[in-house]
Amino acid sequence: MIKINNFIKTILVVLSLCTSFIAHSANKLDGVRVWAAPESTRIVFDLSNAPKFTHFNLASPHRLVVDLKGTTTSLNLGKLTNNSKLVKKVRISKSPSKGTLRIVIDLAKPVKSNLFSLPPTAPYGDRLVVDLDDNSSTTAVVSKASKVTQKLRDVVVAIDAGHGGDDPGSIGPSGIYEKKVVLEIAKRVAAKINATPGMKAVMTRTGDYFVNLNQRSVIARNSKADLLVSIHADAFTSSQPRGASVWVLSMRRANSEIGRWLEHKEKHSELLGGAGEIMKNAANEQYLAMTLLDMSMDRSMAVSHHIADDVLSNLGKVTKLHKSKPESASFAVLKSPDIPSILVETGFISNHTEERLLSQRQHQNNLANAVYKGVVKYFTSNPPVNSLMASKGSRRHSVRKGESLSVIAHRYKVSITNIKKANNLKSNNIHIGQRLVIPRA
Repeated sequence: MIKINNFIKTILVVLSLCTSFIAHSANKLDGVRVWAAPESTRIVFDLSNAPKFTHFNLASPHRLVVDLKGTTTSLNLGKLTNNSKLVKKVRISKSPSKGTLRIVIDLAKPVKSNLFSLPPTAPYGDRLVVDLDDNSSTTAVVSKASKVTQKLRDVVVAIDAGHGGDDPGSIGPSGIYEKKVVLEIAKRVAAKINATPGMKAVMTRTGDYFVNLNQRSVIARNSKADLLVSIHADAFTSSQPRGASVWVLSMRRANSEIGRWLEHKEKHSELLGGAGEIMKNAANEQYLAMTLLDMSMDRSMAVSHHIADDVLSNLGKVTKLHKSKPESASFAVLKSPDIPSILVETGFISNHTEERLLSQRQHQNNLANAVYKGVVKYFTSNPPVNSLMASKGSRRHSVRKGESLSVIAHRYKVSITNIKKANNLKSNNIHIGQRLVIPRA
């Protein structure tokens, strides 16, 4: 009897050790992907199970160390594709303890890091996401934007292509990603706006990388955008729904955002411009801010609805509409009560017919043209004060890199001779930054 008990104990000990070993090695690192944006980088670690991790930073040289508990891998990170300006290398280092996989991210400079896990979402499984942001990027953007102030300025339209990078958005029946379709459409809208005298487009992303939803509004604000247009493609659990729609910020979301801004007094100046600076020392700052924010929100929402109507009207000429009137929603990208914003659903990528259309260049161009016409129609009738579009006399143009007199003449549909005469030019030579008077055709 004693021998049997000892045997059972031995079996239990062995099972316990096996269980412990399995627990330590339960997770596996299957892949690593680097998504580089101009001023940030996202690194995604694909895992077989939800990660348990810790991390810390090291200097001289700058590194971010990530420890994945109970994780193994057979990956060769030396072959990892990396085009990031912030990340020199991603490598595996000596394990600090049994069953822990240590990964070191060698950095080109000090960065702000944010690490979080994501649950399985098709086509991905469990993931650990590492977001790296250039600490100097925000200052650079603000500084650049502050230099744009001119007596006669361009109407600035921020174009936001939804999703990107590790976030594919909706996926069509044949496997087409929303992030790729909307980027193509967004680029076409931006090109049409940039080709319009007195208008300028700023894109929140220009490639296949993810931009934080809050950062998209920040980019628009730092660029002093007069409008934010976010481009998406809808999806549903059924393949039946189809058609385009346009959304604006809901009143409920607008009010909640107003409340959030009021709680952060240091943000008043950012949101209200010069008025925020004046209010810093005012005894009734809270009430003044509330009044100004309410006025700003009322104007922004009125403009948003007006433009949404114009865009929807033009979309109805090139594609089927899912909604004949603008809809209100609490989409994160529409959260800025100070910037007129619309979200355009170009169609249902989950519908077989529309997925095929959305992948076609001609249809993408038709959709982009519809959005562009709706935007231009509003600003032509309601040009901002001190903008080139509001000027009834001669227009002004700042020479950009790669431009010649012939290119500028073609853009404004005037002759080179008339431009030279208006600017008293003796030759065809011009330089970057030179301000030219553009006579009316």
